[in-house]
Amino acid sequence: MMETLENTELCFPQLLNSSCRKLKRPHAETVLIYIVLSSISLLTAALNLLLIISISHFKQLHTPTNLLLRSLAVSDFFVGLLMSFQIILTNSCWFLGDIMCALYCTLSFVMTSVSVGTMVLISVDRYIAICDPLHYHTKITVRGVTNCTCICWLCSLVYNGLIMQDNLIQPSRFHSCHGQCVTAINYTAGIVDVILTFICPVTIIIVLYTRVFVVAASHARAMRSHITSITLQQTKTVHVKKSEIKAATTLGVVVVVFLACLCPYYLSSLVGHNTLFDLTSVPLETWLFYLNSSLNPVIYAFCYPWFLKSIKLIATCKILQPDSCEANIL
Repeated sequence: MMETLENTELCFPQLLNSSCRKLKRPHAETVLIYIVLSSISLLTAALNLLLIISISHFKQLHTPTNLLLRSLAVSDFFVGLLMSFQIILTNSCWFLGDIMCALYCTLSFVMTSVSVGTMVLISVDRYIAICDPLHYHTKITVRGVTNCTCICWLCSLVYNGLIMQDNLIQPSRFHSCHGQCVTAINYTAGIVDVILTFICPVTIIIVLYTRVFVVAASHARAMRSHITSITLQQTKTVHVKKSEIKAATTLGVVVVVFLACLCPYYLSSLVGHNTLFDLTSVPLETWLFYLNSSLNPVIYAFCYPWFLKSIKLIATCKILQPDSCEANIL
């Protein structure tokens, strides 16, 4: 018996009878996992922070669509920070205490809800921009978008606080051993959560973007057929339509990537019919969901020239110069 205990790696060796077992891996594999995941975490936080600074600093970027992108970047930035806590769990041991475990899990749920809600707002924004362009600037304003994003964040905090209240009140109630970080919600709450944060938002996003690309394709055909007979004023109109279509395409890519990373995360829960989220076993779909937060700013870098320009100005500290917020980066 003593030989078995000596050969078993425990999270807390001093607690022989109550400590969780540590996941055994070759040392080289462990080092590689930590390096890769730490790099992704750092890259996610850094890129999204650059996007937040860019949109916040430069006045030319203070548009309704960019404010939605900033809200998404803020949630992605926090996801990047939370990834560092998830890395701790790769060896199946949690060393930061029960309260930190409950807070970490709750914040993960909040960031998920904020991301999904922001994606819905982005879909609505693109739907109105493409399908009702004449009334876009009256229906979608900076103040209105700011209010909507604030409501999204507030609702996410309140909703997930209610869902996770049992875990927050008694952080260790679902722990079977020391060094474990698990959280649980009851079956009814789990079903409601899947409907509100997955089925309904994804349905809205797909319906709106299907309509957006149908109308965008119709606009593109109309522009090609009349390109040789337009006036100067019409040229400006066509340019506006092209820019809106390009923006819709770019954000469409973001939405598709988001759904591709989000769906496995929720489908695994649906297939398993299990409302107990054991965060000590880190499944691939969880890291896929986290990876989405790294991909968003990379997509912007390739599709939005202003993002690369703003990064250059930030890296060279030119944003510290007087009136740098008035710089022309579009």
